[in-house]
Amino acid sequence: MDLQIENLSKTYSNGVQALKNVNLTIPRGMFGLLGPNGAGKSSLMRTLATLQQADEGSVMLGDIDVLKDKEKVREILGYLPQEFGVYPKVNSYNMLNHIASLKGVSSKGERKDLVESLLTKTNLWHVRNKSLGTYSGGMKQRFGIAQALIGDPRLIIVDEPTAGLDPAERVRFHNLLSEIGENTIVILSTHIVEDISNLCNNMAIICLGEVVAKGNPAELTQAVKGRVWKKSIEKTELENYKSDLQVISTHLKAGKTVIHVISDNQPDKTFEASTANLEDVYFTEITSRMETISA
Repeated sequence: MDLQIENLSKTYSNGVQALKNVNLTIPRGMFGLLGPNGAGKSSLMRTLATLQQADEGSVMLGDIDVLKDKEKVREILGYLPQEFGVYPKVNSYNMLNHIASLKGVSSKGERKDLVESLLTKTNLWHVRNKSLGTYSGGMKQRFGIAQALIGDPRLIIVDEPTAGLDPAERVRFHNLLSEIGENTIVILSTHIVEDISNLCNNMAIICLGEVVAKGNPAELTQAVKGRVWKKSIEKTELENYKSDLQVISTHLKAGKTVIHVISDNQPDKTFEASTANLEDVYFTEITSRMETISA
């Protein structure tokens, strides 16, 4: 079962066009949606999660019309938004039990088995009796995934799930998402390139509401192979290089500014070839789009 998005557009009342003719086919497994803040990622996620209406286009999850059959979608949807609240004085066991009841798991025994299974899967069993207000950021995110998994969802949407997590918690969260993605459609919306590289076999890059690239991360990276060059410069030289070359990214290293440039040929002998990665693809697409808009 695939998620088919066709010609999806959304303009808010303030005139901002958040989505512009978005077309995507999302198969079972982990799908990464990569883009900068304000690119339209959250607008797309909220539309797919039935929290807002699109102006134009269609979305089909198998034979379910996502934009029209919202109640049917919600029955098979798991959603972890970028920001979500918790009842700080309630423990995770009781909260998951309550959510399961709201989702139609009427049998007390079934709820008990489900809640225990989810707490174990998300590595929260040992803190099941602690109030949610005492949880760390990573623990809250894992609780968010636990509640999203109630009801055996066929579509799971997670919006910026690793933002603010420490490295150890990010690894735990990556492992959990990978396991979940084996049997369902999981859409991972993020601005962290490494998350997509580590987790997803399919992805799309969105900028200013438009899909500017899509495909397998390795294949997208192959497209810029041999075209990425790097050089260490003084910070004061940056604007001169930007005026002459397509500078796609800059990094500070040992007090120097290292620039990455996209070019079919070596700009000059002071540049060295850089091994292309998904971050280079991302910045190439984003800078090209921004330059087109500003031209």
